[in-house]
Amino acid sequence: MARKKQFDYFGELEHLAKNAHQAAELLEMITVDYSLEKLENEAQKIHELEREGDQIVQKIMSELYVSFITPIDREDIVEITQRLDDVLDTINSISYLLSSLVVKELKENALVFITYGVEATAGVLTATKEFAKFKNSKTLHAMIDEVSEIEGKADKLYSDALKDLFTNEQNPIEVVRWKNVYDQLEELLNASESVVDVIGGLVIKNS
Repeated sequence: MARKKQFDYFGELEHLAKNAHQAAELLEMITVDYSLEKLENEAQKIHELEREGDQIVQKIMSELYVSFITPIDREDIVEITQRLDDVLDTINSISYLLSSLVVKELKENALVFITYGVEATAGVLTATKEFAKFKNSKTLHAMIDEVSEIEGKADKLYSDALKDLFTNEQNPIEVVRWKNVYDQLEELLNASESVVDVIGGLVIKNS
């Protein structure tokens, strides 16, 4: 009887990371000549990537129930899967938030945040790819550092954006609206850094 093909955990994690990066790129594309109409039309592609991500997560979890041998500890696969899923969920949440808060124009700070998000998710994707061969990777540690540096710049941007908002915005509705948007954009960078932090820890654990 033919042996069952071994499940490719690393490949599925890479697929999840790729969906997150593609979703970030779509979000950035939406912000070019941004309008609510464009958001409504194009965000569906982000929602589809998020739903596909949920299916990937379910596939990984289902396989963990029946796999006799896994490439790293089961709980570590669960953690990195959940952290990657958090990144994709956050991008999806941003697209919904812009719609539900009726954000008609984007502030410059938001555009910079989204650019950082694209850069960070690209780093997450590369780090996830390299994790499969971490014992021989020459770029993994540099990529982990790069994502952390991007998150550090986003922290400074978040602080500056809130200071400007609470100093100069007189309309309380706008303050509430943009505080929510900035919080969610900051969460995207935090979620991205969380992925590479987990990868870094797992490299140490498995070395």
